[in-house]
Amino acid sequence: MMKKIMLLGSGELGREFVIAAKRLGQYVIAVDSYNDAPAQQVADHREVIDMLDGTALDAIVARHRPDVIVPEIEAIRTERFYEYEKEGIQVVPSARAANFTMNRKAIRDLASKELGLRTAAYRYAASKEELKRAIGEVGVPCVVKPLMSSSGKGQSTVKTEEDIEYAWSYSQSGRRGDIADVIVEAFVPFHTEITLLTVTQKNGPTLFCPPIGHRQERGDYQESWQPCRIGETQLQEAREIAEKVTRSLTGAGIWGVEFFLADDGLYFSELSPRPHDTGMVTLAGTQNLTEFELHARAILGLPIPEIELLRVGASAVVLADKEGKNPVYTGLEDALREVGSDIRIFGKPTSRPYRRMAVMLANDRLGGDVDAVKEKAVANAGKVTVMSEQTSGFPSGNG
Repeated sequence: MMKKIMLLGSGELGREFVIAAKRLGQYVIAVDSYNDAPAQQVADHREVIDMLDGTALDAIVARHRPDVIVPEIEAIRTERFYEYEKEGIQVVPSARAANFTMNRKAIRDLASKELGLRTAAYRYAASKEELKRAIGEVGVPCVVKPLMSSSGKGQSTVKTEEDIEYAWSYSQSGRRGDIADVIVEAFVPFHTEITLLTVTQKNGPTLFCPPIGHRQERGDYQESWQPCRIGETQLQEAREIAEKVTRSLTGAGIWGVEFFLADDGLYFSELSPRPHDTGMVTLAGTQNLTEFELHARAILGLPIPEIELLRVGASAVVLADKEGKNPVYTGLEDALREVGSDIRIFGKPTSRPYRRMAVMLANDRLGGDVDAVKEKAVANAGKVTVMSEQTSGFPSGNG
């Protein structure tokens, strides 16, 4: 049952998905805006295009005639997906899901206005002047995010009026695509953020992974751990919300559904129709199937008898601190010395400050101390240094 899969976006999440798909005998074409992206290094074929160019996107779809299109990023002309579905191509999870979730306005309005889910108060703004008005209505502190972005890019917290100028300029430099609009969210005084990985199937019930806790910095995830402590009542509520949203959006695949846990209850935050960066903790062997293996099985319509928690685990990102090319990694011997430690290096050909280059993994027996495992992952991540040739051409180290 080999299918031709076209992956749109070829970062580290795409790389792990390609590996999972190849293990199931699939043929993968990895597409990105630059050559030698992480997923392209392990795929059968690669293409380099601007995925916001609808004509270029149509051309490669027509040339390769994939059976399945799997989006990995936001910066895609997703409106083209409806036509591809009419042509008989499976879009993951669906054209509707991709279009709604690639834009924060669509998914937030669906959740809040159509489905009646509890979210933070929010407004939209298309200019700096509108942003000032929106912040005046929502109040401070608040969070400003581009409608199209990923991994926290362009996201900032506004605490005073002096922060507005920076928030607008940063949202524009960090946005993906050609949409300038931002969403302004009231700050929720949460104590925990969780990701509930949710699997919708072609022929089977919706399944849920054990909840994953995570911590963000600069709007991007830094650590994640599984399982995350959450009351049974709140967990059941989160599952019901996740199933409600994914059923509305339709399709098969894995979804990263994010929630805030606050003293006054549960808030729906965001949703991604693909493997989630916080879900890289599943690479630590926490489950019988990683999020990438679950995504591949769901897409192909293969059975998923159950999702079983096997160990406690954690992940911690390894970031670059300089611009450079041809990165190498030092400190691996120290970082991997302890039992239950592992690393995934993404293979990105260039580095820049705060770019995610690898993820450190740690695990322990089921019932072990999750906080201790998290501390181990963070400590080991701190032992790894990214060394690159500087853009000036001078080497900063030989690894």
